[in-house]
Amino acid sequence: MKTAIVLGATGLVGKHLVQQLTEDPHFEKVIAITRRAVEYTSDKVDNAVIHFDEMEQYPHLFDGNVLFSCLGTTIKQAGSFQNQRKVDFDYQYQAAKIAAENGVAHYILVSSAGANKHSKTPYFQMKGELEDAITRLPFPKISIIQPSLLVGERSEMRIGETLASLFLPVICTLTQLKKYRPISGNEVAKKMVSVSLLQASEKQTYQLDEVFE
Repeated sequence: MKTAIVLGATGLVGKHLVQQLTEDPHFEKVIAITRRAVEYTSDKVDNAVIHFDEMEQYPHLFDGNVLFSCLGTTIKQAGSFQNQRKVDFDYQYQAAKIAAENGVAHYILVSSAGANKHSKTPYFQMKGELEDAITRLPFPKISIIQPSLLVGERSEMRIGETLASLFLPVICTLTQLKKYRPISGNEVAKKMVSVSLLQASEKQTYQLDEVFE
């Protein structure tokens, strides 16, 4: 029986992931790390409310078998790219470092299609830098999930993503573009649970249509 740690438990992927983990018999405990209290219906879930800027004060929470990292924000939410990087890079890397030091065996990251530390696009460069930094940590297993556009219910409306979610599924019916089709947060969460149980290799990256079950 496994203990799962979920960072970003209230986001588009994280909320589905927590639910799926509570329903999976391989997991007996889910530590949902959040910035504000959340009520969960399952007794499996332990909601740990923390100050992310003081993450080093909570090493005991990053103690389990698998760390699922789904944390992320937008420039609009964060107010600047610098603040976005604090969430998307700094917080995630710090959590991963603590988990690695605690002996967590498997780290699973939701990254992004296009992630590349050499990219000229700041967002994709940041995602690539995080992937590179994570792979240098001593996890026995690392999984990197690179989905295309994430669609689903969010707490706030994002006009660009809403329009893309309407048109991309039609455009991506073309065979050569099928791998770029949008994917729901629920489907990404499903892949993460599957990977946590089935991946045999030490490190593996799942890109675009490979994220679909």
